[in-house]
Amino acid sequence: MAPPPPSSAMPLQDRLIALAKTLQFAWFFGHLTLLFATGRYALSWLRMNYYGRMAQFSYRTSFIAAALTYGIVVYKTQRARAKTGNKMPGGVVGLLSDENVQYLLMALVWLFSPQYPLALLPYSVYSIFHVATYTRANLIPVFQPPPPAADGAAARPKTNSPLAERIGAFVKEYYEGSMSIVSGLEIMLWVRVFLAALLFQRRSWILLGLYTAFLRARFSQSIHVQASITQLSARVDSLVGAQGTPPAARQVWEGVKNGARQFHDATDLGKYVNPAGPAKKTS
Repeated sequence: MAPPPPSSAMPLQDRLIALAKTLQFAWFFGHLTLLFATGRYALSWLRMNYYGRMAQFSYRTSFIAAALTYGIVVYKTQRARAKTGNKMPGGVVGLLSDENVQYLLMALVWLFSPQYPLALLPYSVYSIFHVATYTRANLIPVFQPPPPAADGAAARPKTNSPLAERIGAFVKEYYEGSMSIVSGLEIMLWVRVFLAALLFQRRSWILLGLYTAFLRARFSQSIHVQASITQLSARVDSLVGAQGTPPAARQVWEGVKNGARQFHDATDLGKYVNPAGPAKKTS
């Protein structure tokens, strides 16, 4: 739960200092750093200076910031569990089923892997909405706090500024569509890593195995990833089923689908963590 905003009776400087001392502010600053570093890397990429000093610094900084933000969430979750004595069901397997742990571990993998610019985009999309939500709920009330209630009077309802209202409308309108874009980007990234493995690029086979495990976990938890894979499969079915398609291509596609089904069944961690089936997550 987010801490309450600093009292409006405090000077602005004191309110800002109080906000900056919270762990949630470090989380926000990590997302903001990720966005700035990704933007700087994008400039280098557009100039085709992928491996310049600033490009490499920006790329690595983005994933350091990503690891920081997800690490803070994981730390807060585990600390809350420790305080209540509520252990994670399933032990290590249950811990790995936490999507924040998955994104944390994958950020560390990308940090120490060769550059894959596409890997930055899903983290950046998430950061946009996290920064927007934090700004609306925490930063704006610091700069524009509601007036204090009079003695003996009931607390006045929170009033949002026009900027906060616009941010809220932006998040509400674009969040679901953006999560579908993220799922599509994650699938495209798997294809990119797979092609790199076929070309035997440096450490690509190890990365393919790790990212396949990550995407498999995302498929079990995210309705958006499930929808994107279903749409992709239907599109390929339509292409392969068209007249003039060689029978060999249809056989290959059927083999791919059968192999994917077998892989899905063999790697279903839900039967080890929660035999009744894990609850579906939306992001």
